[in-house]
Amino acid sequence: MVMAGSQGATRKYKVWMRHRYHSCCNSLGELLAHPSFQVKELALSTLMKFVQLEGEHPLEKPKWEGNYLFPRQLFKLVVEGLLSSEEDRSLLLSQFREYLEHDDIRYHTMQAAADTVARVTDGRPEVPLIFWNNAFTLLSSMSLPRQEGDLSSFYVKHVELSDKWKVVHLKEHRKAFQLMWLGFLKHQLPLRICKKVLVIMHDAILPYLAQPSLMIDFLTRAYDIGGAISLLALNGLFILIHKHNLEYPDFYRKLYGLLDPSVFHVKYRARFFHLADLFLSSSHLPAYLVAAFAKRLARLALTAPPEALLMVLPFICNLLRRHPACRVLMHRPRGPELDADPYDPGEEDPAQSRALESSLWELQALQRHYHPEVSKAASVINQALSVPEVSIAPLLELTAFEIFEQDLKKGPESVPLEFIPAQGLLGRQDDLCAQHFTLS
Repeated sequence: MVMAGSQGATRKYKVWMRHRYHSCCNSLGELLAHPSFQVKELALSTLMKFVQLEGEHPLEKPKWEGNYLFPRQLFKLVVEGLLSSEEDRSLLLSQFREYLEHDDIRYHTMQAAADTVARVTDGRPEVPLIFWNNAFTLLSSMSLPRQEGDLSSFYVKHVELSDKWKVVHLKEHRKAFQLMWLGFLKHQLPLRICKKVLVIMHDAILPYLAQPSLMIDFLTRAYDIGGAISLLALNGLFILIHKHNLEYPDFYRKLYGLLDPSVFHVKYRARFFHLADLFLSSSHLPAYLVAAFAKRLARLALTAPPEALLMVLPFICNLLRRHPACRVLMHRPRGPELDADPYDPGEEDPAQSRALESSLWELQALQRHYHPEVSKAASVINQALSVPEVSIAPLLELTAFEIFEQDLKKGPESVPLEFIPAQGLLGRQDDLCAQHFTLS
């Protein structure tokens, strides 16, 4: 027989222990901001151990048998500590990455991260850059499995998994992944964060979204910014246009506008020309459009460095191979004079640039380039173009250092210096030097 007083004492003890447990968790959460990294790391591992134990032994009884329980509030405390607005947590986030290999931790991290980003940005006119860096570091660490059957690793152990649980379905993971990124990208991000997102967009974000077409707003905004941001947005737009059949008005006009002298010097030059080559590979493009791109590239080539010219010249020739109607640009014997070139380089619309009325005189000028390889590449237009295209893939990332190394490996060539060998110090008797100088 149990006394009623003992039941009340037991209940009070349980309530007291629960308060002490919550107080301990809050203290551990505060230690995530400790100056010592060892203390932070120990606090993180302790909190994650609490998450595992509380998930296996929940504080509240399930409302019905088979109900999925996960310590969301405790785990939300962990994620909020990682997404600090005051301190860079990249080292701590790298330690947390090992937990993201578990499917349940990754699923709840995506939900908690989306909630934290919404809470931090709500009503704040300006969000610290540190927070955006921490948020991007965490979000970019998410990598979903490709197939449904790959969801098998759970941090919180369960006797048996139920199909009624959202956490066991890849479709739900994709939805959470999509909501997380959409909630992050709808804000006015700093340019450096925007660049980082665009770099991983095509292979780390778009393939895992439930509806990749929802990224069109972010990509079009980035494409309209200009400069390196526009170059990076091309990759994501390429996937949406070719794989998801999305239409983008004035796409080629904006692509044409990206061609300026800086395109040969940006960090992402190789990616840009690889994608431009894919976009211009269709044989159904109108001749005036292809001629405008060829003419713009030829004009820019006049001031381009040699490593860029060795890639751009084959690029132009490939355009002429794909579109025979544009070969009039190099087979126009009575072309206009240089001071009367009808091509308008300042025209933003390729249809109004009058490129098809011009000629590629720039390539003929480059045949006198100081670098012999450039001169050789520009001389290709003097003969009939071969049918197979020249692959520009090996030339996309060519650097000035590599060109210099190639020239050094060639070695010296034997060149005759004089037709008549010299005899003696002053030469032959009838030489001019011997007539005016003598050795005494």
